[in-house]
Amino acid sequence: MKHTLTLLCCFSLCSIPGLAQKKSSGSPMSDQQFVNFAGQTDMVDANLAQLARTVAPSQPIRDYAQKLVTDQTDDFQALSKIARQSRLHVPSAIDKDHDRTMIDPFQRVKGATFDRRFVREMIEEDTRAIEIYKKESAHAQTPALRSYAAEALPILRGDLSEAMKIEMTETATKKG
Repeated sequence: MKHTLTLLCCFSLCSIPGLAQKKSSGSPMSDQQFVNFAGQTDMVDANLAQLARTVAPSQPIRDYAQKLVTDQTDDFQALSKIARQSRLHVPSAIDKDHDRTMIDPFQRVKGATFDRRFVREMIEEDTRAIEIYKKESAHAQTPALRSYAAEALPILRGDLSEAMKIEMTETATKKG
């Protein structure tokens, strides 16, 4: 019985990313869904980056976190302006689900474990965001949101590239 329950839990946990990926690879979001996604992503990433600036032991991680705070804050301001002009609602706070699943776990992690988890999370977030922003840059109903998504892509790609370099450097340092 215990073995069956363990297998069922493992299967369920392994299925969740696939379900999320199906949704993101399907049809484009509505403009409001995209604004909600982009706003939550900006706020969560900026919040985690603020935390990383203060608790990460690695200087490259703290430097990267400072860049993320700036990038995400600038992006949120651009998103807010376009959303207001398009009469769309921009989230003003991190929703409970994102707070529970994204922010809370980082409150309990310290040291090198924090650094590894933070960089890994930023890689996953940026990879997912790039996929969605590419789709919205071509399919958003509002031309201003299409432009916004297209203009945000190089910044997202740069942040992803930097996170991947940090991850490779940290991995190489541990092996060497």
